[in-house]
Amino acid sequence: MTREKMPDWAIPPEGGFTAEDLDRLPDLPPHTELIDGSLVLVSPQRDFHSVAIDLLMAGLRVTAPGFLRVRREMTVTLGPRQRPEPDLMVVKASAVTGPELTSFRPADVLLAVEVVSPDSEERDRERKPDLYAGAGIPHFWLVEREGGRPVVHVYELDAPTRKYVAVGIHREQLKLALPFAIDIDLTAIDQL
Repeated sequence: MTREKMPDWAIPPEGGFTAEDLDRLPDLPPHTELIDGSLVLVSPQRDFHSVAIDLLMAGLRVTAPGFLRVRREMTVTLGPRQRPEPDLMVVKASAVTGPELTSFRPADVLLAVEVVSPDSEERDRERKPDLYAGAGIPHFWLVEREGGRPVVHVYELDAPTRKYVAVGIHREQLKLALPFAIDIDLTAIDQL
């Protein structure tokens, strides 16, 4: 393929891409993220990844108070060179401004959730939590697979250090008081 026929996003500009570029570059693959000024193209997801997201999304939607909304696979603009796409987010309802919305501000995100995929383990476990914590997102869940079922590692932000602190690991039941009352049967994944 010659340079003239390559898409605009195939060759990064000097200094890398910016958060605004994700909305204006034509023909970007679905679920493209921006991390440290580089485009991250997501590979096709495995069934576990999709079903775990469905299970958690349904549980969060049932339990979330009316002033919150649950969103799947949308980006959060953390800075000019950072626009990751959590698998799930719980956001303020006031931040949902219409059908053309493509990204949320970190101040509007209460919870970010990442379901670990084999091709993105390091990003999901290390880089993205650091970015979310640095941006002040108060709650983070990291979902791993254990025996075909989700294991949810729950973290809360330690505000002075801007780092996440582990507050629990949940295998069969995800029952929490924060960020709001949540009760999700993780074994229900067997029926999905």
